[in-house]
Amino acid sequence: MLPEVLPPDSECVLQSDFEPVFVADGDFVIGGIFPLHYNQEMPDVNYTYRPTAVRCNGFDPRAFRWAQTMRLAVEEINQNEQLLPNHTLGYKIFDSCAYPLTGQRAALAVLNGLDQAHSHMCSGASPLLAVIGESGSAQSIVVSRILQPFKIPMISYFSSCACLSDRREYPTFFRVIPNDDYQVKAMAQLLVRYDWRWVGVVRGDHEYGHFALQGLLRELEGTGVCVAYQEMIPLLYNQQRALEIIEVMRSSTARVVVVFSAEGEMTPFLKDYMAQNITGIQWVASEAWVTASLFTTSEYFPYLGGTIGFGIRTGQVPGLRDYLQTVNPGRYPSNPLVQQLWEALYGCSPSPSLSPSSPLLPPCSGQETLLKQHSAYMNTSSPRVAYNVYKAVYAIAHSLKNLLHCQPRAGPFNNHTCAHSNNVQPWQLQHYIQEVAFSISGEEVNFDLKGDSIPYYDIINWQRGSGGNMEFINVGLFDGAKDSGKELGEVEVVVSVCSASCAPGSRKAVRRGEPLCCFDCVPCDSGKISNQTDSIDCTECPEDYWSNADGTLCIPKVVEFLSHDAMGIALTVIAVVGACLTVSVLAVFLHHRTTPIVRVNNSELSFFILFSLTLCFLCALMFIGEPTSWSCMLRHTTFSITFSLCISCILGKTLVVLAAFTSTRPGNNIMKWLGPKQQRVIIFCCTLVQVLICAAWLIAAPPYPSRNTQDQRSKIILECSVGSPLAFWCVLGYIGLLACLCFILAFLARKLPGNFNEAKFITFSMLIFCAVWISFIPAYVSSPGKYTVAVEIFAILASSFGLLFCLFAPKCYIILLRPERNIKQHIMGNKK
Repeated sequence: MLPEVLPPDSECVLQSDFEPVFVADGDFVIGGIFPLHYNQEMPDVNYTYRPTAVRCNGFDPRAFRWAQTMRLAVEEINQNEQLLPNHTLGYKIFDSCAYPLTGQRAALAVLNGLDQAHSHMCSGASPLLAVIGESGSAQSIVVSRILQPFKIPMISYFSSCACLSDRREYPTFFRVIPNDDYQVKAMAQLLVRYDWRWVGVVRGDHEYGHFALQGLLRELEGTGVCVAYQEMIPLLYNQQRALEIIEVMRSSTARVVVVFSAEGEMTPFLKDYMAQNITGIQWVASEAWVTASLFTTSEYFPYLGGTIGFGIRTGQVPGLRDYLQTVNPGRYPSNPLVQQLWEALYGCSPSPSLSPSSPLLPPCSGQETLLKQHSAYMNTSSPRVAYNVYKAVYAIAHSLKNLLHCQPRAGPFNNHTCAHSNNVQPWQLQHYIQEVAFSISGEEVNFDLKGDSIPYYDIINWQRGSGGNMEFINVGLFDGAKDSGKELGEVEVVVSVCSASCAPGSRKAVRRGEPLCCFDCVPCDSGKISNQTDSIDCTECPEDYWSNADGTLCIPKVVEFLSHDAMGIALTVIAVVGACLTVSVLAVFLHHRTTPIVRVNNSELSFFILFSLTLCFLCALMFIGEPTSWSCMLRHTTFSITFSLCISCILGKTLVVLAAFTSTRPGNNIMKWLGPKQQRVIIFCCTLVQVLICAAWLIAAPPYPSRNTQDQRSKIILECSVGSPLAFWCVLGYIGLLACLCFILAFLARKLPGNFNEAKFITFSMLIFCAVWISFIPAYVSSPGKYTVAVEIFAILASSFGLLFCLFAPKCYIILLRPERNIKQHIMGNKK
């Protein structure tokens, strides 16, 4: 069965009334919806009786100022003969109570004619051409969907949800406030700019909060900013749930909180927050509440001081202050909103009969002067939302002007027709709103294909004013029309990070099972650097470079070798002193070469030993200085040959001593085999073996200078590589063999008769010599860098001094200090 069609002259009777707060008739009527209250009290709905209307609480002087701005703009346009000559604008302004359900009622009411009791919306054209509203995105979504079937355009002054840019869902929606996509982009840049890497997010339970959060998370991807928690304030405020959110904020290490919420739900939430006496939070406010005048009183500063956020760009509304001062109970005695304005500003009631909810307020005349401290209402120095309302009304006026100036047969509609001035359809006006472009207060106003306007934001910081109240200070500008990030302004900020940034010289080590923003800073290993903050890894320095102490820079490695530093000079002095001392002993022996103690056991061998010891002392000097190809080859070969010569001479002397005492036995003529020529042959042959070993070494794999970067990675050690380790140890082994043989022979002759048995001194000298070189082996292997060379020089000098003192000190003592003993009889043991 088809529904009954009402006759054209039938009337629609409203089930309940929803009166506008301000009404004005005109040729073209526009609607206005404002959140004149910021809280609501829901009725008891059990459906056993007709439910009462939602009760609005918490009068908002700021939203009341927005409504007056719309009225001012309409009156200015009606007085402007250039804009809409011979036509006037009318309006109907409703209170949405900052709640979608009440906004829905306002939208339905605004669709009706000026006569609420009997509406003609059942037939004919809509009496409404456009709507200025709403403030909250949740309310605007509801209102836009209600207006959409009637193709009535809507221009929002404060709804920024990105979802409203979807032309398929909201084809009649326009706005003079930037899309939230730009706001979340700006917020992400702000968080990165101030290095806030660990933040919490609180949002309202509506599309505005949902889409803003999703957009922020999308913008933060890859920036290093992590979200510590996400909490939602219920649309119908619930104190228990609010306290749970506040406890999360208190216990979290995130000290920065981003809030996407409307002023209405933030007001009770902040009161509960302050009751918990929580401080130290850096608030980042969305444009929906960053300029809320309700929070400018001094009681809020300890908790909200320093808040930063993105506010709607400020503008100028000429004559607004004077117009606001004309609104008083005397002029509007029956308007309950004006009554509530006076109650909010002065705490008194000019008409107690109109405010039964406030019977305890003292009466007043209603003619009181609006003062400067009434900033919630009278702040017109830098209007933001009010300026948006102003622009929206003028956008409709300019669109109507363009519509009325349409040239016949050149119109935009079918067959190039124009709209009829006495029967303008809302969809026809929408076409002109989409195309409108005008300038106001120096700003260009137009809409893109999604109904969005040019995105600009002021960066607002909440600071204490001279009177103790909060002041909104403009510290920068965000221009969303440009590609790159803009200068945001310098303000003192708090640190909010899960982990502090890793300074250069360290790297980030993510903690297992925690967000990426939570990490430890690990110093770079030696030889690696990081020269940027929050480096993920450390870079290894090139082979010839090493990290500095801070691990931030690769510097050339220290080149180390035994040079003429303190250690090198000390060893040089010792070597020269030893050589000079040996030469001195040689001079003494030459001067007393005819004395018995010099001549005993072949003085020629003593001269050879002293000569070779001098060379041993001097060869130590070849180990000091930067290694070169020649010095590396001469170091070990000279050392080995001179020591072989020295030990060979001592071996010859030992054999002579042993033969001299054994030849005294009857029938023993061994001395004829150890004459001077035979002794020279022994010395030559023993030394020749070492010379041949060294020659083979130099031919096969000679020592060469090398750069050692492995033993000490922070240094480059210039050293002489032995070339052939086998040859090196063969050289030392041969010297050791000669020394051991010498020691054994001398040990066998130690108890032979005589006052001056040189075999004892040879035994001691070989004992010291072997001890030094046996100790040398582990010290040589374990010593780092230049100390390896120093150990080798020390072994050369120590063994040389041992030979010099053990072999020649007793003789020099007798020659120089006890010459009476330097006679043949004493030496042979015949005279004491």
